Amino acid sequence: MKIIFAGTPQFAASALAALLKEHQVVAVLTQPDRPSGRGMQLASSPVKQLALQHGLPVLQPSTLKTEEAQRAIAALDADVMVVAAYGLILPQAVLRLPRHGCLNIHASLLPRWRGAAPIQRAILASDAETGITIMQMDEGLDTGDILLRNACPIEAADTGHTLHDKLAEMGAASILEALRLLQDHRLMPVRQDNQAACYAAKLIKSEALIDWRQDARQIERAVRAYNPFPVCHANLNGVIIKIWQAEVCQNMQGDPGKVLAVDKHGITVACGKDALRLGTLQRPGGKAQSAAQFLQAMPLKAGDQFSVNYNQPPGCRSLTTQWNG
Repeated sequence: MKIIFAGTPQFAASALAALLKEHQVVAVLTQPDRPSGRGMQLASSPVKQLALQHGLPVLQPSTLKTEEAQRAIAALDADVMVVAAYGLILPQAVLRLPRHGCLNIHASLLPRWRGAAPIQRAILASDAETGITIMQMDEGLDTGDILLRNACPIEAADTGHTLHDKLAEMGAASILEALRLLQDHRLMPVRQDNQAACYAAKLIKSEALIDWRQDARQIERAVRAYNPFPVCHANLNGVIIKIWQAEVCQNMQGDPGKVLAVDKHGITVACGKDALRLGTLQRPGGKAQSAAQFLQAMPLKAGDQFSVNYNQPPGCRSLTTQWNG
């Protein structure tokens, strides 16, 4: 099929790579280059980098609401537009341009987790599974008809990073499956149940500030969900420590935030219920390292205290929030 592809991050690049093997991608839409890294140099998105490697035309409008952008898309005369984590709103005028409209690759089992961060919200909510939905796009926020759904279990050790990679691979396979069904006229649109929808709000750094008064299981899910961004963190004597890996220790109690034990296996900290053993940590300016390595540079002992954060910063969201819409 003659396809326009719209996407920006690595999740989208995985789908573009798959499409290039089976279809004619006539152009790629991606976000404008953004400053990145310590030097804040302009950097191309993963999708743009892949597109240029294959000699594809790349369009980077800051909005799709202008006549100029819409004329450029119309001139491509595409059968379908495939959209994956693009980051720009597609107005109705654009949604109607391809013959078969616009198909979105969404990283949840819609209507569960509409919005910007479905992968992390699924882990935070202790969902047993997530998956990929191929959706016929409309003007709403992930409200279009469901064309295809493929499920993926959420394993006990899954992080935002590992689940992202699983779903990126699944998304690539799912869009190829959906396009085959479209060509065979076998796609069967199903309306979403709006009453079952939840909103997966965009991630912000402040929500990853640990409140030790919460259940250790809730905090452990947050540690996994916010890996690799925004990364759970806690205040220890005025120093912000990032927590990359932790596990729940049952039947251990103490004042929230108090260090209960320190050994080569980790730093055990009391929570509102049970305790959390911190296994991989990171000091400011340093690298993520095992607890044993961390303790060599920053010694701790039982009785030391992490800040409980009774006064969380304005807008800080609780790690227990279910994000139901």
